[in-house]
Amino acid sequence: MTIDESNRPSLWQSYYGPNLGYVQEQYEKYKQDPNSVDEGYRALFEQHGEPVAPAAASGQAADNGTSTPGKVDTNLLKKAVAAERLVWNIRTYGHLAADIDPLGLSTPSDVRLLDPQEYGLGQRDLAQLPASLIWENAPEEARDGWEAIQILRKKYTGPIAYEFSHVHDEKERNWLNRQVETNSSSQALSDEEKLELLHRLVEVEQFEEFLHKTFVGQKRFSIEGNDALVPMLDTIIRIAARGGARHVLMGMAHRGRLNVLAHVLNKPYGKIFSEFQHSPNKDMMPSEGSMGINFGWTGDVKYHLGARYSMTEEGQSFETRLTLANNPSHLEYVNPVVEGFTRAAQDDRSEKGYPRQDKDKAAAIIMHGDAAFAGEGIVAETLNFNQLPGFQNGGTIHIIVNNRLGFTTDSKDSRSTHYASDLAKGYEIPVVHVNADDPEACLRAAEMAMQYRNLFKKDFLIDLIGYRRYGHNEADDPETTQPLMYGKVKNHTRVASLYGKKLAERGVADSQQYEKYKNEVQDSLKAIYEEVKNDDSQQAFGPMNPAGEGAAKASTQTAVPADLLMKINQGLLTWPENFSVYPKLQRILERRTNALAPDGKVDWGHAETLAFATILAEGKPIRITGQDAERATFAHRNLVLHDAKTGEEFCPLHRLPEAKASFAVHNSPLSEAAVIGFEYGYNVHAPETLVIWEAQYGDFVNAGQVLIDQFISAGRSKWTQKSSLMMLLPHGYEGMGPEHSSARPERFLQLAGENNFTVANLTSASQYFHLLRRQALSTETEEARPLVVMAPKSLIRNPRVASAATELSEGSFKLVVEQQGLGDKKEAVERVILCTGKVAVDLEEALDKEKDTDFSWLHIIRVEQLYPFPKEEISKILSGFTNLQEVIWVQEEPKNMGYWTYMDSRLREVAPAGSHVSYIGRPERSSPASGYQHVHAIEQQRILTSALKPNSLKNISLGR
Repeated sequence: MTIDESNRPSLWQSYYGPNLGYVQEQYEKYKQDPNSVDEGYRALFEQHGEPVAPAAASGQAADNGTSTPGKVDTNLLKKAVAAERLVWNIRTYGHLAADIDPLGLSTPSDVRLLDPQEYGLGQRDLAQLPASLIWENAPEEARDGWEAIQILRKKYTGPIAYEFSHVHDEKERNWLNRQVETNSSSQALSDEEKLELLHRLVEVEQFEEFLHKTFVGQKRFSIEGNDALVPMLDTIIRIAARGGARHVLMGMAHRGRLNVLAHVLNKPYGKIFSEFQHSPNKDMMPSEGSMGINFGWTGDVKYHLGARYSMTEEGQSFETRLTLANNPSHLEYVNPVVEGFTRAAQDDRSEKGYPRQDKDKAAAIIMHGDAAFAGEGIVAETLNFNQLPGFQNGGTIHIIVNNRLGFTTDSKDSRSTHYASDLAKGYEIPVVHVNADDPEACLRAAEMAMQYRNLFKKDFLIDLIGYRRYGHNEADDPETTQPLMYGKVKNHTRVASLYGKKLAERGVADSQQYEKYKNEVQDSLKAIYEEVKNDDSQQAFGPMNPAGEGAAKASTQTAVPADLLMKINQGLLTWPENFSVYPKLQRILERRTNALAPDGKVDWGHAETLAFATILAEGKPIRITGQDAERATFAHRNLVLHDAKTGEEFCPLHRLPEAKASFAVHNSPLSEAAVIGFEYGYNVHAPETLVIWEAQYGDFVNAGQVLIDQFISAGRSKWTQKSSLMMLLPHGYEGMGPEHSSARPERFLQLAGENNFTVANLTSASQYFHLLRRQALSTETEEARPLVVMAPKSLIRNPRVASAATELSEGSFKLVVEQQGLGDKKEAVERVILCTGKVAVDLEEALDKEKDTDFSWLHIIRVEQLYPFPKEEISKILSGFTNLQEVIWVQEEPKNMGYWTYMDSRLREVAPAGSHVSYIGRPERSSPASGYQHVHAIEQQRILTSALKPNSLKNISLGR
């Protein structure tokens, strides 16, 4: 410091407020140890002694913008405020100047907000301020505000960039900032750990290099450019396991999948090599074939397959099971499936009430593509689960494996946001961007993510910014569309080599350590490959029954004794003392008191509740979700009652004395795809649970079509992944228009094959009761299949659908149901109508209106289960009619929709010789239904009249 000699006599009078405080602080240090302060300060104190506040000059105001002596210097105060703004903006916008671009491709950002001059601050101004005044986490080595700003800026603009300002919870935000500013989030790696990290990176690199050279031209979607992902996963999994996680559930797309399988889930190199070795095999598998493919079970390509692996820490008794979910090429659609896996692993379903959740018991890691994260809506739907009671899992670690490209599309063409990760900020998820070429920084980011997750039980996102060494696949030439990027990639040193050189420079490893590790790994890979190549016993496909030969068979005994039903019914209508049920609803529920009496009837909603209760009484847990699952769209369920005075909630199934397992019912977010995926995942991980998803309206399932096609329909065939997920899809033509009529049954029937699921459309409460119980009994057995129910709307309260109690206590599920009062004179029957669902009840009502008409020529069969097709049952009925001339399929749906296309060939197969198979229903349409009530009514009446009129097919064209 330079001392102005002319000011010596009154030197301390020029110091006010924070300046004076800082000088006094330095003087205290000087008294303890003169060498602890700057040489200029030592000279100052030697000449002028202790700095003391001067007495105020009576009646005199200070000039040059300051207050009177002894008061705060307002000019300096402004500087302090400006410095605090600078600190805040370094925290908020420091990421814009961070070193997170390995290839140097990004356009420089506007970082003026990080420059002190933008705030009217120079080095002298900041040097006058104590470091601790402007930065509460300032380290001791920061002697003043200027040095504090330099240190702070370095922390926020290094190889890790931080975005925390969107996190609204001050406690969380302060914790996050402290992790950055105090370095408490990670201890420096020891030399041994650094060498282990180098070895891991070499394993990752050389595995890809070996595949590239050995299996030339075969696709593998390599990890190269984001190699640090593997050691990051190692770190996250290790912290999760030590924190009590017995399951770590992971999801990712195809890029880097083989490397993660090999090094994180310990899938043997030999098995992976064998998959490449036997590919292609034109006789039995596609050109990208994999283990597990055979004639009856089609399998999937190797970079879609998942795996499971159990790890045990040395010296620890616990075991953590790692699972990488199977995933199709629909990239992000595995996200909700993994979330469902994780919640299922955390829930204890062994006792009545809601399941007891232990968020530390399982952890989720989802790896995303940069283009897909920003581009696919399923990502936002899944992120929304973060804090929802029925779907949260205590925090998911999201990692964007960012290679700056989507297939061949640049970032500027694939997203409107600055970063691929910006979507997460809307859900207040902390975001860290990290340079994939700095592996130690990557591990620090991983450690911070898991510490945050474990402490706050919320999601955390890491944007791992690297590059893609080859094209979208290894056979693709990326230079046609990205010549500049790949010009840099060609000349860019790989991360293992970079890190090896850095360790050598630091003296941690010798200059040949990288080469030594590289040669060791190569030798190992070559030896394993030679074994595989020379082993003729290697199988290219798995067992013919990978789903489990000899698995337990489901019971078909779905009837429940009458006395037990009566007892359970009484329990369902017992509410807590002083609980005020909404009066209108109370009257509706109390009608159920006598529904099981000899003259009583059980309606649809009542049958469902009784089925749930009896399933719980048998120790089988249930989970049901949907946008209005607690009440149900049509207000028939009401399983969660709300006190009319206090709003308190009560679910009768939670206090039912007979219940021996949990019952979870949750209203879901306004999402189909993510919720379907979540429930599918929950069911796959907890196969003993009856898991049900209910659509608000049946056609809303359209929004989840990818999950239907790729997971529910084909998961068993592709991955031997069994599910018994039940989907309730309200369906029926009541004149509500195109969007609220059809659940699109034709789509499910088109997907039907290899006994992959069950499709049903029911016409009585008892049938629903028995189907629910049959589905529950099938869980964990070889009969476990997804179940799709075209659930009723108007039929829910139609008296014709209600059932006598004896049908519940003595009956069973019937694949087909014959119309009572018809078909008694078998030789007289000339026409048999087959139909399903609501139109069958409409036909019954029409018959009742013409009781005096002779319908001996007619019989009606309700097909309650459409797939698997009940061929034997229908054939048996039809064979009894010796004069049968017409077999007619009647439906409400247009001819090109509904069931006709599926039923046509099957009915021709079972129709007796000489009979004619035909169709009655709406003509072919592009829209599912009319938007006009009167048009609907006319069309519906025409269908019924044509079906019940002899020779009607000769008289009308039916729009054909």
